[in-house]
Amino acid sequence: MFNINRYIHRDVSWLAFNHRVLQEARDPRVPLLERVKFLAIYSSNLNEFYRVRVANIRNLMEVSKKTKKQLDFDPEVVFEQVQRTIVEQQIEFTNIFEREIVPELRNQNIYFLRRLELDEMQKAFVKDYFDTNLSPFVQPILLVKQKIKPFLNNAALYLAVTLTEKQEKTSCSEPKTDKILERTNHKLAYAIVKIPSDYTPRFIKIPNTDPTSDKQYVIMLDDVVRHYLPYLFPGYHIKDSHAFKITRDAELYIDNEFTGDLIDQIQQSLVKRNVGPPSRFAFDREISPQCLDFLMEMFGLDNADAFYSGRYLNNFDFFTFPDFGKKNLKDEDLPELPHRVLDAAVSIFDAIGEGDHLLNFPYQSYDYVVRFFEEAANDPAVQTIKLTQYRVASRSRIMVALLAAVAAGKEVTVFVEVKARFDEESNLRWARQLQDAGATVLFSHAGIKVHAKVAVVTRLENGAQRDYCYLSTGNFNEKTARSYVDYGYFTANPVIGQDIHKLFFYLQTKRRTNGSDQFDKLLVGQFNMYARIVELIDNEILNAQQGKPARIILKLNSLEDKPLIDHLYAASQAGVQVQLIVRGICCVQAGVPKLSENITVISIIDRFLEHQRIYCFYNNGDEKIYLASADWMTRNMHFRIETAFPIEDPKIRVIIQEQIRIQLADNLKARIVEPNLRNRYVSTDTQKPVRAQLATYNYLRDL
Repeated sequence: MFNINRYIHRDVSWLAFNHRVLQEARDPRVPLLERVKFLAIYSSNLNEFYRVRVANIRNLMEVSKKTKKQLDFDPEVVFEQVQRTIVEQQIEFTNIFEREIVPELRNQNIYFLRRLELDEMQKAFVKDYFDTNLSPFVQPILLVKQKIKPFLNNAALYLAVTLTEKQEKTSCSEPKTDKILERTNHKLAYAIVKIPSDYTPRFIKIPNTDPTSDKQYVIMLDDVVRHYLPYLFPGYHIKDSHAFKITRDAELYIDNEFTGDLIDQIQQSLVKRNVGPPSRFAFDREISPQCLDFLMEMFGLDNADAFYSGRYLNNFDFFTFPDFGKKNLKDEDLPELPHRVLDAAVSIFDAIGEGDHLLNFPYQSYDYVVRFFEEAANDPAVQTIKLTQYRVASRSRIMVALLAAVAAGKEVTVFVEVKARFDEESNLRWARQLQDAGATVLFSHAGIKVHAKVAVVTRLENGAQRDYCYLSTGNFNEKTARSYVDYGYFTANPVIGQDIHKLFFYLQTKRRTNGSDQFDKLLVGQFNMYARIVELIDNEILNAQQGKPARIILKLNSLEDKPLIDHLYAASQAGVQVQLIVRGICCVQAGVPKLSENITVISIIDRFLEHQRIYCFYNNGDEKIYLASADWMTRNMHFRIETAFPIEDPKIRVIIQEQIRIQLADNLKARIVEPNLRNRYVSTDTQKPVRAQLATYNYLRDL
C-alpha cells in the first residue's frame, strides 16, 4: 500500500489546477473580456469535475462502507477536503466577478444590470423581450409534497421561488376549507421556474436609447425571468427567488465491458447519462434555510449533495458574454505562422519524403494536417490510409477527406474510440458515416481506451510501397488545434511506419505477438512504454551515481502514477535534477528534504491550453527526446493504447530544446506547484520578464 503522505491526492491537485485558471480571471494583466472567459473555463472545468470525479469519490465512499475495502486514501476525508476547497473557490469566484470584473466593465462603459437597477424604459424592453422570446419556454410549477415532483434536467437552471398567497375576502358563510385556512395563516408556498438558457441567450443586450452615449447594457437571462415572476404567479406575493441546479453523474457505467456489444452498451449508457443520480445540488448561498430544506426533501437530496454557490450558476455560459465590438478588451491576434518548407512544397508527400517536419499548434496552421489527408484522398499513388480517432471536430475536413478517399477506391481504416468522454456521440456519428461509405472502422476494445494520435498513408512509388506518417500530441481536431498547444510530426521514417502498421494489426486483430519488444521506435502503452520509461529514469540514476551530469525534464498535462513518481523520487535522491512542467494534476510532493529536494514543478496557464507531452532524458549528453500522447497516469500506462515517438532529427531537437528552455524561464504565467498548493507565481524581481507562449510565438516567427 502506498503512503498517502508521499503523494498529493489527484482530485485535490486538480482543484489546485482549476484555481490557477481562476487566477487568470483575477490577473489585471489579462485583457478584461479574456478574464470573463477564464471565469467560464473555470466553471466548465468544475462542472465536469463534479459530474465525473466527485461522483467517483462518492461511489468509493459507498463501496468502502459496504465492503470495508481498503483504499490508499480515505474517500470521506478527500470528499470533505474537495467540498471545502470548492466552497472557498466559489467565494473567490464571486468576489472576482462582482468586486473586480463588474466594476472594470463599468469603467469600459459596459453596464451589467440587475433587475432592481432597470429604469422604466429598460423595464419595458425586458417585458417585451419576455413576451416575445421567453414566454413559450417558461413554465412555472408549484411544488406540493407527495403530489407534484417534477424531474430536474441535468445542469438546467431553475429558480426556487418562495411565495405567499394574496389574501382574498371570504364571506362568513363560506366553509373554512384547508385552502382558506392556508391563505389566512400566510403559509409559505414554493415553486420552481426553469430558466430557458437552452433556448435563448444567457446574456441579453438592452438597447441604449441615448444617442449621445456609448454606454452598453447587458442583463442576465436569470434576472429577466426574476423580473417577470409576479406575472407568472398572479395570485401570489413573491417573497424571494434563488437559483439552483442539479448536476448528474456522467460516468458511463457499463455493467460488463468484456461481454456483449460494447457499442450498444455505450449508446444505452449515453441515454442514461442525463438522468443519472445527482452528484451536486448547487444553489445560491443566500437561499433561506426553509426553502433549502423543502427542496432537499422534495427531490430526495442529502447534505452530501448540497453545494453553496453564488447568485448565478452555470457560469460556463460566460463563454457567450458579448464583446460589444471592443477588440481592445481581448487578446491581440497572433496570425498563424507559416511552415516555410511545407508552404513551398508542391506536394506535401515530396516534402515529407525529403525530411521530418515539426508543426507547432496553434502558432502554426493546422491546415497542413488537413492538406495531408486531402492530398492523400486525391493522390492516385495513395493505396491505404490508416488513423486513430479519439476526439474529432463535429465539422471535420479530415473526416470528409477520408470519405472522399473511400469514394476514390482507397483502402481506409479508422480506429474510433467510442469511450472518449463527452465526445462519444460525435465519434459514433462519424464512425457510422465512414462505415456506410465503405471504410473499415475499428471500435473500442473492451476494458481499454485507444488514446494514440497516429496516421499512416501508404503510397506506391516506383513499384514499392512507402509510408508517410503523422504523429501528434493532440487530437485530429481542427477546432481545438486553434487553442491547444500541441506538436504535430511528419516523417517518412520506415521503421516508424512499420511500427504504426504493427499497432493497427493489434487494433484490428486484438492479438499480441512478441510482447514488449514488438515496437522498434515507438513507445506504446500496454506494450513497452512503461518499462522503457523506467529504463530511461534508471539510466539517469546510474549516471548520477557515477558522478555524471543527470537530468530529466518532463512536460505533461497530468502526473499521477505512483510507481513512476517513486522512480522520480529515487532519481532525486540519487542527485538527478528533475524539472517538471505539469499543467494539471500533479501528485508529486516536490522539494521535500530527503524525498524530492531535487524536483521542481511549475505549471503554466495562459491564453492557450498547454497540451504537449515531452519526455527528455539527458543520457550523458546524448539526449533522448520523445513527444507523446500519454500523460504519466496509471490509466495511460496500463489501460490505454498510447504512443510516444522519438525525435532524432538534429534540427528539430534544437527547436524542442529551445522551447523547453523558454517554458522553464517563464516568470509571468508560471506558478510553482508546491505541497501546500498555494500556486505562487514565479518571481520576476531579478529576472527579465518571460511569457512562454508569446516568446515561443516570436521564436517560431524568427526561425
